[in-house]
Amino acid sequence: MMLAFRRRGVRLALADMLDFWRLLADNANAFADRIDPSVLADAHTNGESIRRVIAGATSDQRFNMPDKPTIVFAHGLWADGSCYSKVIPLLLTDGFQVISTQNHLNTVADDAAAVRTSFARASGPVVLVGHSYGGTVITAAGTDQRVAALVYICAFAPEDGDTTLVDQDKYPATPIFQHIEVVEGRIWLRPSGVLEFAGDLSEAEQQLVWATQMAPLADLFDQPVPGAAWKLKPTSYIVGSDDRTIQPELQRFLAKRMNAKVTEVASSHVPMLSQPRRVYEVIRDAAVNIQR
Repeated sequence: MMLAFRRRGVRLALADMLDFWRLLADNANAFADRIDPSVLADAHTNGESIRRVIAGATSDQRFNMPDKPTIVFAHGLWADGSCYSKVIPLLLTDGFQVISTQNHLNTVADDAAAVRTSFARASGPVVLVGHSYGGTVITAAGTDQRVAALVYICAFAPEDGDTTLVDQDKYPATPIFQHIEVVEGRIWLRPSGVLEFAGDLSEAEQQLVWATQMAPLADLFDQPVPGAAWKLKPTSYIVGSDDRTIQPELQRFLAKRMNAKVTEVASSHVPMLSQPRRVYEVIRDAAVNIQR
């Protein structure tokens, strides 16, 4: 019996559906292969093959990409995708598409893959933004050809093949490490550590930070990082001069090594929450520069 999928009055044979997904998979890295569904619907009304329709579609039949890039966020330890909640509305108001990814913090490879997966939803070239360990993630994921620029926020940026610890161990431990605990193989931030992590937020916001934290596997910083996107792409770096989680001097070292455009703010480890407009301005500047 022939299986079929019905949507908007169009019957798609199972064989054609498989053709469709195979062809999309073959072209997953190309923005030009986003086909307007109405083109497919019209073709199937006339009994045409999906594969032939996609292969022969003209540029006028494909989605028109917007002028603005897509902003994709990667979060770090003791946070989740909501840590960008104050910056996202500012970017949306400017007309940017925004995607804030969620990392499981199990392996660098998995987190980088999760970020790359989000690129398939991007409507244009990607400005990839990483905070803290999210910098490690975008260092690996940012080698993807769809990424046009990188923004690091108080973030790590390892050399190709290094672990995150290689650079961290060059500088004295920060106060945050007096306030962590390992529970069932994951490193959690104790309530007492939130002041070191986000000391320039209100008490209510600090409680929210602690409540929504995601904790890494204990060996996450010991894992090699494949690739170094900051060697290939235009890069911006936001240094938090009052950071008590990642040494400000380490941040300055990393920014200098990558020849980044540097913005320094008097903030804790979370300037996207304490000074969201400054962070927004840096991201907007990176996006505007790749449009020129």
